[in-house]
Amino acid sequence: MTLSEKYRDEIAAILARYPVKRSALIPLLYLAQREQGYITEEAMIEIAGILGLTPPQVYETVTFYTLFNRKPVGKFHIQICKSLMCALVGSDSVIEWINTKLGIGPGETTPDGLFTLSLVECLASCGTGPMMQINDDYYERLTEEKVDQILSDLRSTGSSQLKSGPFMWPEPTKT
Repeated sequence: MTLSEKYRDEIAAILARYPVKRSALIPLLYLAQREQGYITEEAMIEIAGILGLTPPQVYETVTFYTLFNRKPVGKFHIQICKSLMCALVGSDSVIEWINTKLGIGPGETTPDGLFTLSLVECLASCGTGPMMQINDDYYERLTEEKVDQILSDLRSTGSSQLKSGPFMWPEPTKT
């Protein structure tokens, strides 16, 4: 079943929010990612058709933003900021610690499918580095002890701490 068949009403509601169809690209990509945890090539082609774009136009958006996944990720997607500010305060140490604790490097997923590690550019928390984002949550001023506690908590709570669904812009108010 295609996205447009499965989410016909949701797609229509998203498109209705924007006077220019192309503006719905990011919300539709979120919808596609919500379906499988990543955005497939088929979904990119389908979204291009819905919006009257070429598949390369959709692909360039997916590859530009680190919030979109192009391959499956673990239940907990750990994204560590590798910008200069975080590097200066120890993000390399956090990456090494996670590698030691989980046995995975950047771009890898633990054998149990629980954790995936990615390195990303600035996550806009420069004053509280080193930091990481796990799914929708920020973890700041990281130390080895904090990382150990976070990983332990995530292992023990499973998905109960995850937020439901991606951010969606609110409906515009009528004036």
